[in-house]
Amino acid sequence: MESRKVQKVGYSTITVSLPSQWIRQNNIKAGDLVFIVPEVDGSLRIVPSDLARREEAEEYIVNADVCDEKRLLERLIVGSYILGRDVIRITSTSRIKSEHIEEVRGIVKRLIGLGILEETSKNILLQCSIDPTKFQMDMLIRRLSLIASTIYSEAMQALLENDTALATDAINREDEADMMFFLATRLLVLAQRKRDLAEKIGLTKLVLIPCTCLILQYLELIADYSADIAKRAIELEKYKATLSKTTLERIYHLGELTQTIFQKAVDCVFTGDLKIANNLLEMREVLESEFEQEMRELPEIPYLRTIVSTLTKIADKGAIIAKVAINTTLMKSDNEIGKILKIRKHERTIPLSAKRI
Repeated sequence: MESRKVQKVGYSTITVSLPSQWIRQNNIKAGDLVFIVPEVDGSLRIVPSDLARREEAEEYIVNADVCDEKRLLERLIVGSYILGRDVIRITSTSRIKSEHIEEVRGIVKRLIGLGILEETSKNILLQCSIDPTKFQMDMLIRRLSLIASTIYSEAMQALLENDTALATDAINREDEADMMFFLATRLLVLAQRKRDLAEKIGLTKLVLIPCTCLILQYLELIADYSADIAKRAIELEKYKATLSKTTLERIYHLGELTQTIFQKAVDCVFTGDLKIANNLLEMREVLESEFEQEMRELPEIPYLRTIVSTLTKIADKGAIIAKVAINTTLMKSDNEIGKILKIRKHERTIPLSAKRI
């Protein structure tokens, strides 16, 4: 870190010189413009005018000709979107293949704010018109949590009732979870590059960005796991004659406890309730033995053990979110933590175990 003394020029103007090496690296001359960006921590960021213009209008090129593996082009578009790129051009030296066009059209529907602005035989121009300041990160987390919980509820209900239509609905909702996850991750990346944006979307402490990213990732995984349960529920349709209602009810009961863990863990992220978060971690320990016993007692019917194994993964992700809730609460001041504990100390906690159905 290099230091500089501020100097007074005239009656009221205070100046500071810029490092000569930085000036040479950015090819800055006398009379050139630089942009000064205030950061949320009180520091200032100096941006050369050329770099500022590139950030605002840079067009990113993806060569479709080299995307010769399945879904590679789709994943490059998703990656560019998450990195905050507003203008993406898909090009080909001859003609964009029909399978690539289908990939582009399919993924655009799952990326909020991204649309096809121009399409020719050799070029497809994508542009993201979303205004990141219109969103709050807390709202996106709650929305993703609600979608994941809905997929989970529908999948478990479909399993209990052998309802193929409900399972299909759960599977189809997975795209909604992806859309919310991609958007929230894009905003997190932008918040790290543009510190003023972080405050506008509710990230007043930059140290919370990695924690927020972890919460989003695990909620998206819970949605994926829940869709997998729905797929297994459909496969079990052919074995319903040999599958007892009691077995399904036992799995459903474990599913209810699992859902309690991840739903309450997300609540703790916002309430900062250390006692409930700790209680959820204890509940996960007790539930582990329930899972193990169920795995031993399950009949030899395909997919049943896979479903219970998936429930353990969801419970694990919920427990990690509870740990993140504890850690993020500890990042607050001692006074804030004291208030939280005082407010919550008389509230009822979650039972550590429940009887089997």
